Amino acid sequence: MDQTIRLNKFLAERLGVSRREADELIAAGKITIDGKTAILGARIPQLTDVDIDKLPKVCYNNKTIPFETKYTYLAFNKPVGYVCSRRSQGSSPTIYDILPKKYHHLKTVGRLDKDSSGLILLTNDGDFAYQMTHPKFRKTKVYEVELDRPLEPLHQQIISDYGVMLDDGPSRFKVLKKEQVSPIVYLVTLTEGRNRQIRRTFLALGYKVTRLHRTNFGKYELSNLPAGKYQVIEQN
Repeated sequence: MDQTIRLNKFLAERLGVSRREADELIAAGKITIDGKTAILGARIPQLTDVDIDKLPKVCYNNKTIPFETKYTYLAFNKPVGYVCSRRSQGSSPTIYDILPKKYHHLKTVGRLDKDSSGLILLTNDGDFAYQMTHPKFRKTKVYEVELDRPLEPLHQQIISDYGVMLDDGPSRFKVLKKEQVSPIVYLVTLTEGRNRQIRRTFLALGYKVTRLHRTNFGKYELSNLPAGKYQVIEQN
């Protein structure tokens, strides 16, 4: 039985990055193992199989990466007007202006644009982020979408059954009316995560999205979490 772990997996778990990003750090020469520059494909012992004092010293930009780490997972209800990046964009504030400093090391799992609101997940677990966002895992996301006018039945069928061709390929997702809420509010369910996909899809058919609010991401639900508030998620 292999008692080692790939270096990029170790880095993803400890730094909260994807394995691709971890490989980029290795390729850039920013990772060392016992003082020597690491190479792509390197493997290191697993913590459970080796005494901690015998483990190699892995460093990122000359800072030691601990083998033991505690993962944190947050669900956050992002308000409209905030960006998901660490730095503000122009006059737009960032969600990190709302979150306590003790959570500023966490990274968002995917993003919502400035004009959108709803469920955002944050974590320092790179593997979790990868499994939630990589297209091959097809995680379901649900949104409440308000349009500037009612969606014509034919257009609803086109989006749900055939898809709309965008610059980056066809876009298809499930659209259901929420008549009990409003004749211009719809429930959108999709498994992709392309940039502003929902807005661009409706725009291609002549509609403007006036509100976009994410309620579900995989098994996680926003439920009654107020805007601007967060809660710690316990992993099973």
